[in-house]
Amino acid sequence: MGNIIRALVAFIPADRCQNYVVRDLREMPLDKMVDVSGSQLRRLPVHVCTFRELVKLYLSDNHLNSLPPELGQLQNLQILALDFNNFKALPQVVCTLKQLCILYLGNNKLCDLPKELSLLQNLRTLWIEANCLTQLPDVVCELSLLKTLHAGSNALRLLPGQFRCLHELRTIWLSGNLLVDFPPVLLHMPFLEVIDVDRNSIRYFPSLTHLSSLKVVIYDHNPCRNAPKVGKGVRRVGRWAEETPEPDPRKARRYALATDDNQEPQASAPPPLLPSSS
Repeated sequence: MGNIIRALVAFIPADRCQNYVVRDLREMPLDKMVDVSGSQLRRLPVHVCTFRELVKLYLSDNHLNSLPPELGQLQNLQILALDFNNFKALPQVVCTLKQLCILYLGNNKLCDLPKELSLLQNLRTLWIEANCLTQLPDVVCELSLLKTLHAGSNALRLLPGQFRCLHELRTIWLSGNLLVDFPPVLLHMPFLEVIDVDRNSIRYFPSLTHLSSLKVVIYDHNPCRNAPKVGKGVRRVGRWAEETPEPDPRKARRYALATDDNQEPQASAPPPLLPSSS
């Protein structure tokens, strides 16, 4: 039923569409959540900003490229989803929402993040995948409580050294970037539990056995000549992953020489873990 409504909304002019979408939002929702994802919105109805007790606001999959300053009234907001929109820059008003714990910014056109993002000191989950980032914004390293960072499908070639200051970080997703080396800074983060560097250009993996909290490392679809060494019980997803914790180096070399460099290895089954949403 929801898909039918959205299909009909697509044929309604923008102004009338917004009235249609928010006509049932005249009072504060009992669950303190507003979800107008996929509603063809080109601007956020200011009326929504009057719900000052709002905790969750989902604006995904619209045509937004700006937000009204009135959004700053939502000082109780903990989850904000802006993914799948047309943002070229993160509106400054987002950085005033100091109770935010989860921020979804994926699939936009962001080339950087404002330094004011550091004001979001309660932020625990940040999704910035599928943007236009050529380097990880330094401000990310100032989010001291960050536990999950999804920065896949950008154009990252390295991570800054100060990244190690994120002592609460447990999950890092870097798939689909331009890494040619395993990020050295990750070797100094023994508290990491999930590392995903799938679909990069990494040719060699250092030992990860000293990362005592590590549970999963995903390194598939890299032109690597070795599998990363890991501690007992750590799951690996990639070439030679079935040989735990580490294959015989001579056998691995024979396998590499016998494999056509241009032939992509068969993809392993996806891991059972998904990015945490909290």
